[in-house]
Amino acid sequence: MDAYAGGIIATLLVSLRIGPTLMFAPPFTYLRIPPTIRFLLSFSLSAWIVSTHADAVAALNLGVLSLVGAAASELLLGIAFSLCLQIAFGAILTVGRAIDFQVGFGLALLADPSLRTQMPLIGTLLVYAAAVVFFLTGGPADLLAIWSASADLIPIGQLAYQADIPALVQFTSAAFILAFGLVGLVVLTLLLIDIVIAFLSRTLPQMNVLVLGFQIKTLALLLTLPFVFSLSGALFLRIVRFAIDATPSLIR
Repeated sequence: MDAYAGGIIATLLVSLRIGPTLMFAPPFTYLRIPPTIRFLLSFSLSAWIVSTHADAVAALNLGVLSLVGAAASELLLGIAFSLCLQIAFGAILTVGRAIDFQVGFGLALLADPSLRTQMPLIGTLLVYAAAVVFFLTGGPADLLAIWSASADLIPIGQLAYQADIPALVQFTSAAFILAFGLVGLVVLTLLLIDIVIAFLSRTLPQMNVLVLGFQIKTLALLLTLPFVFSLSGALFLRIVRFAIDATPSLIR
């Protein structure tokens, strides 16, 4: 009974290590999956990891205070594992929102039924493209390998780690630089259009520059955006792989 109870408790603890990524981190949040299914998936993966680490289960302290500390430790570790994906997709969403405001789509927001919130138009297209790259390139399998390896490096329920803040700051800056590179062509085109319209406003002050600018920039966006998706596949892949590879490096 003690071994059985220890296995159940260890599985629940490991689910706190896996759950935050499946529950709150993109691209999993872009899928319309009920929370119950997410929990069952997290519990099943945790049971698989626990079954391969019998020594860690045997060394687990089943005291009440120890279990509370272990649960807090596993939850913090799970949040750390989900942080890289959240930052990477957040950077992509941010540059998409910047283009929306520059073109005039800032007031046109999409209702996302998965997140039950409003998403920027261009940002939504970019993050869903990144999500497709994530699933097509074996991102979930890589995360599963990271979770399994973390059970070897960080025993279940142990406070034997600390966050690497400099690595997190470095990853955040690099993620935003790469995300800006996705839309660099669009941003440069819109900047040149703004410069031309600024000169026109000096020579033709009676022209409604605001309305003209929105129309021209919208047309330029529609012409340049297909090049972003057709030529930036490698950069999408780079951002996704960078987020996955940086996940274990945040914990030391």
